[in-house]
Amino acid sequence: MKRDDIDELRRSHEQFRLLVQGVADYAIYMLDPEGNVSSWNSGAERIKGYMPDEIIGRHYSAFFSPEDVARHEPWSNLQAAKDEGRLETEGWRVRKDGSRFWAHVILDRIDDESGKFVGFAKVTRDVTEQRAVSRALEQAREALFQSQKLEAIGQLTGGVAHDFNNLLMAIHGNLELLTQREDLPAKAGTLVTNALSGVRRGVALTQRMLAFARRQQLHLEPVSLADLVYGMADLMRTSLGPSVVVEASFPLSLPAVFVDPNQLELCLLNLGVNARDAMPDGGTVTISGRVESVGEKDVRGLNPGEYVKLSVADTGEGMDAETLARATEPFFTTKGVGKGTGLGLSMVHGVVQQCGGALLLSSTPSGGTTVDMWLPVAIQVGSPVAQIVMSDPPGVTAVPSDSKTILVVDDDPLVLSTTVEMLCFAGYDAAGAASAKQALSLLGASPGISVVVTDHAMPGMTGAELAAQLAETHPSMRVILASGYAELPDDTPGVRARLQKPYGRSELLAAIRQA
Repeated sequence: MKRDDIDELRRSHEQFRLLVQGVADYAIYMLDPEGNVSSWNSGAERIKGYMPDEIIGRHYSAFFSPEDVARHEPWSNLQAAKDEGRLETEGWRVRKDGSRFWAHVILDRIDDESGKFVGFAKVTRDVTEQRAVSRALEQAREALFQSQKLEAIGQLTGGVAHDFNNLLMAIHGNLELLTQREDLPAKAGTLVTNALSGVRRGVALTQRMLAFARRQQLHLEPVSLADLVYGMADLMRTSLGPSVVVEASFPLSLPAVFVDPNQLELCLLNLGVNARDAMPDGGTVTISGRVESVGEKDVRGLNPGEYVKLSVADTGEGMDAETLARATEPFFTTKGVGKGTGLGLSMVHGVVQQCGGALLLSSTPSGGTTVDMWLPVAIQVGSPVAQIVMSDPPGVTAVPSDSKTILVVDDDPLVLSTTVEMLCFAGYDAAGAASAKQALSLLGASPGISVVVTDHAMPGMTGAELAAQLAETHPSMRVILASGYAELPDDTPGVRARLQKPYGRSELLAAIRQA
């Protein structure tokens, strides 16, 4: 080889060495056949923290965690790269100061010109931040998927509950009418009473389904959690039995929260029963609360502000990760056939969200379960309100007390005929209309009608739209809006009272008296 060629080769090698040495974002270094460090660039100094004289000659296993060294991972990686020619992997690595970083590693086998194995070339990149971003994106995608899945299930559940409500209304109303007949045989009376008990269980089931779907009407008001929990202590003790100890812990200065007290009591009772079933040999249920501030971009989907975190913790069997992930899904239960509907936790989840809060479960096998509920503080301005308001709208004159002509509007023929029968049995003159359009025609032809009981969810024109139109054309009309949903605003024009579906004869007559 000519001298000029030798000089050119030397300059090329020097330029390559300077290039490798100047790379600061990658740790690029050589290993001898045994895995000892034989070269070190500036990127390796920056990423791993060692100066060349501190690391050259030492085995590269110094960069691995003690658990990886115990598994002989450094040596198995060397063997794999030697056998395959190249190894690409990721994992935790350790800096000189003991801190860890997530590394992307490429390990190449190096042979000389004669094909003899002479060592390894190793390139390491710190991808800790990229991994964190990727994991956050993955978690966001999973949260979106779960949210979309629960929303789809909620829509399906709400639709089923709405139709089921109408069926229960027809059954409940006709059974109640049977109980009022004087010629009903005693044996038949017993059967009707049993049937009514079954209907009430069905009503409770639909209420849970609507709560999960966030379509149940809530009566929100400021509530002291301590007073509510201590007030239901006897109920909890009776329901959970003597083997379960219920403890409560609340600070003296805990602010009131904006919730439906009846629904919250039902939620706590459901959680208590779940805890009891998870503690077959007995245990402790602890109910506690504390104030927490929530900032922007909260992972639980909460609006910024002050919340009270209400926690219910048990010392039971706990849940594994798979069960925990599905625990709030409707109809999912780990109990035996006939021992649970699978709607307890999903109902709690729906009620808490409808109050403007959030729910989080944490559990480990044999480590018990904790249910955390974030509930909005009542003193906040702009707290979500779903309170039912039944005040008289301005400018409406009172209906004469002797007015008894009532129009019932419902697109479900069973509900329509049942409601008309209940009103006729109570002494009212009642007529039925299968749509809002038909109702307007009847009102135009029958000026004696002074009260309208209308369903909300009707095709063509909803009950709320009918009430708003009647407020303009018939300002003295008393409109009672019936719905099993909570999607209606409190200030619906023309509405004087509301009925929660499914309703019975007593609820119907009470609404009419109020209107």
